[in-house]
Amino acid sequence: MRFWHGFSSHLNLVFFFPSLPQPPMDQYNHSRLAEFVFFGFASRGYVRGCLFVLLLLAYLFTICGNMLIFLVIQLESALHTPMYHFVSVLSFLELWYTATTIPKMLANILSEKKTISFAGCLLQTYFFHSLGASECYLLTAMAYDRYLAICRPLHYPAIMTTTLCAKMAAACWTCGFLCPISEVILVSQLPFCGYNEIQHIFCDFPPLLSLACKDTSTNILVDFAINAFIILITFFFITISYARIIGAVLQIKTAAGRKKAFSTCGSHLAAVLVFFGSIIFMYVRLKKSYSLTLDWTLAIVYSVLTPMVNPIIYSLRNKELIKAIKRTILQKGDKASLAHQ
Repeated sequence: MRFWHGFSSHLNLVFFFPSLPQPPMDQYNHSRLAEFVFFGFASRGYVRGCLFVLLLLAYLFTICGNMLIFLVIQLESALHTPMYHFVSVLSFLELWYTATTIPKMLANILSEKKTISFAGCLLQTYFFHSLGASECYLLTAMAYDRYLAICRPLHYPAIMTTTLCAKMAAACWTCGFLCPISEVILVSQLPFCGYNEIQHIFCDFPPLLSLACKDTSTNILVDFAINAFIILITFFFITISYARIIGAVLQIKTAAGRKKAFSTCGSHLAAVLVFFGSIIFMYVRLKKSYSLTLDWTLAIVYSVLTPMVNPIIYSLRNKELIKAIKRTILQKGDKASLAHQ
């Protein structure tokens, strides 16, 4: 989970890595900083240029892919079903998520002065975490939708109505945007003692807490309680949904029927595995070691790769969506040719 970085990195900072750079508290007054300076992206020359090009291409692919899926689902009446409604909401969410961090990263790669205002840093942290929480809730709602479609097919149309879909999507966004409010308020009240170099490539709770001039155990405890609650609840419901789905599919006698049932939830399951798998890969570490370069690299993979692969997952594994995309492109091509004639 994107916002899980807060909890795990806090523990790393407090317990495992006392040698990390700490602000020289005795040398500064407890005044409010006007801006922060990013320590990441310090490479020069062709390395920085290559990094910029790769990140820009990934960002453009993410924007174009998610925008295409969102527009095709909205334009194709055949795709106006609960499953595709949630897919379109997920694509729309990924557009905003990438816009929260990647444009600023691109600017920092090219800029010699890699700064962000205090308010801008808090806003970036808030939206980064709120959109991550919203996606976690949304994936849970999509798992429930697949459970109803496979395990209760006769009751599915009556239960999963358009109104319920809209309410569930709205609830995912609302809960997601409410989750980090207390964390942001607590961080905004911390004193910062002049040392303003963020040891990261974008604003997040762990690097901000490492710059504070007072004990941050309360912040760590609040972050742990909120993030642990979110990840445990959502993961529990997703696990229960897919356990019942697998049980229902295994009861189907024909191989063709089982394949068809699994295909309806294959894309979502792949997205869930990428989403939670990246969390395990990044933040479940058995060694008590720390590398800023490794952390920055993994942060790029996490903030860029997950939104980028969602269009690939949902387009390559879904024949109906591929057909709709082709129809939309062909129709636009035909209209363009008629206009030139």
